[in-house]
Amino acid sequence: MKHQDIIEKMTIEEKAAFLSGKGEWQTRDFERLGIPSIFCSDGPHGIRKQAGAGDHLGLNASLPATCFPTAATIANSWNTELGETLGETLGEEAMAEGVNVLLGPGLNIKRSPLCGRNFEYFSEDPYLAGKMAASYVRGIQSQGVFACPKHFAVNSQELRRMAMNSVVDERTLREIYLTGFEIAVKEGGAKTIMSAYNEINGTYANENKHLLNDILRKEWGFDGIVITDWGASNDHALGVAAGSNLEMPNPGLDSARELIAAVESGKIKIEDVDARVDELLDAVMTLYVNAQGKKDDFDKNAHHNVARRAAAESTILLKNEGGILPLKAGAKVAIVGDFAFVPRYQGAGSSLVNPTKIETVAELIGTYDLQVVGMSRGYSRNGQEDAAVKKEALDIAAKADIVLYFFGLNEDSESEGMDRTHMRIPQNQINLLQELGQVNPNLVGIISAGSAIEMPWHHHFKALLHCYLNGQAGAGAVMDILTGDVNPSGKLSETIPRRLEDTPAYRYYPSQERTSEYRESLYVGYRYYDTADVPVLYPFGFGLSYTSFEYSDISVTDEGATFTITNTGSRDGAEVAQLYVGLPGGKVFRPKKELKGFAKVFLKAGESKKVTIAFDDKTFRYWNVKTNNWEVEDGKYIISVGASSADIRLTAEVLKSETTENIPYSKEDLPSYYSGKIQSVETAEYEKLLGRSVPDGKWSGELGLNDAFCQMYYAKSSLARFAYKKLTAMKKKADESGKPDLNILFIYNMPFRAMAKMTGGAVSMEMAEGIVKLVNGHFFGGLGQIISGYFKNGRKNKEYEAKIK
Repeated sequence: MKHQDIIEKMTIEEKAAFLSGKGEWQTRDFERLGIPSIFCSDGPHGIRKQAGAGDHLGLNASLPATCFPTAATIANSWNTELGETLGETLGEEAMAEGVNVLLGPGLNIKRSPLCGRNFEYFSEDPYLAGKMAASYVRGIQSQGVFACPKHFAVNSQELRRMAMNSVVDERTLREIYLTGFEIAVKEGGAKTIMSAYNEINGTYANENKHLLNDILRKEWGFDGIVITDWGASNDHALGVAAGSNLEMPNPGLDSARELIAAVESGKIKIEDVDARVDELLDAVMTLYVNAQGKKDDFDKNAHHNVARRAAAESTILLKNEGGILPLKAGAKVAIVGDFAFVPRYQGAGSSLVNPTKIETVAELIGTYDLQVVGMSRGYSRNGQEDAAVKKEALDIAAKADIVLYFFGLNEDSESEGMDRTHMRIPQNQINLLQELGQVNPNLVGIISAGSAIEMPWHHHFKALLHCYLNGQAGAGAVMDILTGDVNPSGKLSETIPRRLEDTPAYRYYPSQERTSEYRESLYVGYRYYDTADVPVLYPFGFGLSYTSFEYSDISVTDEGATFTITNTGSRDGAEVAQLYVGLPGGKVFRPKKELKGFAKVFLKAGESKKVTIAFDDKTFRYWNVKTNNWEVEDGKYIISVGASSADIRLTAEVLKSETTENIPYSKEDLPSYYSGKIQSVETAEYEKLLGRSVPDGKWSGELGLNDAFCQMYYAKSSLARFAYKKLTAMKKKADESGKPDLNILFIYNMPFRAMAKMTGGAVSMEMAEGIVKLVNGHFFGGLGQIISGYFKNGRKNKEYEAKIK
């Protein structure tokens, strides 16, 4: 152990207390031992250090910080150098604000477009997500701050996220849901990892030895610390034994007592505790030294400019009929849409940033060489029809040569704590765009949305620019692209399907009561659409430019693929070349092709460059559930290079030898998986893939500590059912207002045990058990346990505090 000298001086009480948070964001300090406290903060796309009382949902105000484009946006740049630059600026701001651990980036896979936090996640593809995450991590940690990739792992939904079980086969777990984290750890050098809320195959992520010990620490060589998501700890002792170091936020000293009792009973070993203390000590001491002599400020204008460059490089031109863009100098334009006045530039929840400044199109457009005939909000942001403002918009649209329509998902459409139920934008925005098209056919749409949306109306537009959530400097980036100062180079990091019903997990998402069955297996995003021949609106990797690119001269060796890209247009620009690998007719089922490399290439007009994309350890591998190892199947692999997953320009072949003769599957047993048509997989076939029975996730009987408040509708206690009705009514009222209440949503989906983990020690686990007893109809027994537990908890907390002063 690195810090054995300190550990030998620590009492068991100090060790146990050290492994839980002191407050909402800080670790415990011990003056007697010279152990300082470190500070954690949310920060996937901007630092959210709260000035006053801390909370994990973004409810209270935070200090001003640069609001960069979200991860879903930056992934569209396909530029790891940009990711590293963003990481450096995030790390610099974190250090200036006294933040030691930045809780991000988020790299969960976009299993479904409906996930409420998709705006925080990079991609539907693990390779792209991992490469971008690793670049963020390198940048952040270059400033002496630790990055904390999250949420480890298989955390694909917000609904009952603390009380649900992700049921997934081992191969899918490895290839789809862990590969991004593997890259972030091995290539990014991440020093912290955040464990997720959910169970994975029946074991909570934070106490899952297979995940935290076998894979993270042993296979990947991770030597940092594991931090729970806020309130994600279930059994703290089992978490420590599995490899989890820090239970957050502040569960109180009852959790420390639980740990001591586990050691005394033999449930876990003192060696487990010492190992976790040593790892956490190493992180705390390193971060404390890193923060000495830090700057207390950062260059706000310089960081704003970085945010603007990032937004511009991540914007995707989806459509440009007749070369309507870029706008000609002096063009007569009408500005329509509320987002031009009040931009939608970030998501909601724990990632909410208080920006240093915000640009708006309405304020900036006067600085560009355009003739603005008028500006109108056009529609009400809350989804209600407004005849007067619609007429205003139609009147100015009729006077313009071109209409710039700013629209998309409003703030309440996608947020932490809730999943979407559909992929549509508000109907009043669609009604307006249809009427705008009748008075002026030259419509240019500028979309703001953090997730994929249905676009049955896309034919109304001559051009479409998808900005995702582009941060505080997004307006300037948009105007630069519209006027041609910047040539768009973004490419989609997720597929835009034609409709929700076409998505691979449509019949399986989200969970059915407790259990979410990942029956689609490997077939996420383009892996499904390509293999099952499902047409999409805009494919993965797609994006247009104001110039054109030609691919030629491919050659392939065992080390990689080399080819030439030429800018055949009249403008300087950048192209994202994508390398996909497939094995037609393989003995092991797999998607038609999978992304295994990419390169963003900047070219002047007429310029050619030779590009090499190297193969790596992930290029040909698959996880073999028989050998329990990464293997390579023999065969003639197709190497495809192109401008998107659907626009392959060059192909070549490479022969690979097998690393094992053990084939884990048979086509007869798994016909859906060999065909890729996985939308209606029968239970018997899924169980053959799993290698075990599908667990019964139905709610029934008495409620337990890991059941959620939203399940109290079948509680035996009439008082609990009344509380459920009141909570449901409050949630419904908030939902109908168009402003979902994140606090109510969190409570609604929260398991009873979380009360003992997220109340700063006010509620002990004994009290939580008493509440469950009461809910199950044992009113007096439960009430008595709550009351006696309250006084016992208070007394024991004081006794414990006295021992660690």
